[in-house]
Amino acid sequence: MTKERSARRTILAVPGSNPRMIDKARALPCDAVLLDLEDAVAQGAKESARGQVVEALVSGSWGGRARTVRVNAWTTPWTHRDVIDIVAGAGSEVDALVLPKADHPGHVHALSLLLDQLEALHGLPPGRIGIEAQIESAAALRRVDEIAAASPRLVSLVLGPADLMASLGIRTLRVGDQPPGYAPGDAYHHALMSILIAARAHGLQAIDGPFVDIGDPEAFDRAARRTAALGYDGKWVIHPSQIERGNAAFTPSGEELERAQRLLDAYETATSLEGGARGAIMLDGEMVDEAGRALARSIVARSVVSRDEGGEGRS
Repeated sequence: MTKERSARRTILAVPGSNPRMIDKARALPCDAVLLDLEDAVAQGAKESARGQVVEALVSGSWGGRARTVRVNAWTTPWTHRDVIDIVAGAGSEVDALVLPKADHPGHVHALSLLLDQLEALHGLPPGRIGIEAQIESAAALRRVDEIAAASPRLVSLVLGPADLMASLGIRTLRVGDQPPGYAPGDAYHHALMSILIAARAHGLQAIDGPFVDIGDPEAFDRAARRTAALGYDGKWVIHPSQIERGNAAFTPSGEELERAQRLLDAYETATSLEGGARGAIMLDGEMVDEAGRALARSIVARSVVSRDEGGEGRS
């Protein structure tokens, strides 16, 4: 069970310095939009991008999509100003701040304390603004459970593939894809599972990072379906062409949903007094007990959230 129920199948990352791309994002079928102040913004445009992001958040409709802003990492000179300006100008309109390069629980804790002060200063409900922590290094992976427990504001852990690949020395330039020569298997399985386990243990969503080769939609599908199969909630996308594919990958199919609902109906009947109060049943040649019921409920719940048009922001 996660703290954040609204769908995050696809999170469209948009440079905070590009008003045209920001305006276009308002009408796209992604579940969330990430307005980026970090890697997608050149150093000379950092300050002006803050104002553009604030203006984008407070003007125009976002159609119920979750709105997040990625600030710069604590290792840069821009983090505190990013947070101060975004909260002062649009604190009531932003659902979460994404903290990149969260290598230590102290990084998350520091952001949480700053948000405490800013929410009080600007009359915002305490704890309104969530935090999404990006796991992007070997050091972060070693402390991922501590990071996941660092603040009640946390709503998700996000894999940052490019920086993680650099940190580990993985030999490929195709961010999010398997390195040549590593087959069979998944070079990122340990990282993905470590993040997923820490997220679930602390009631958080687990979000996969971007796949950068926009011209290879089949490879994007493979990457998205791989993490969806593990149980991830969604994936960052960097181009409109990836949105529908990402939504499909992280939405249970009609066949999965039909099977799960049939299991739940059969199990409910069998465990009732009228049905004999049985603790386990056979369905399509398979034994189903309480554990199987829990799996089916998770599929149905995910399908309901995924198909809820627009979704909601963090509550």
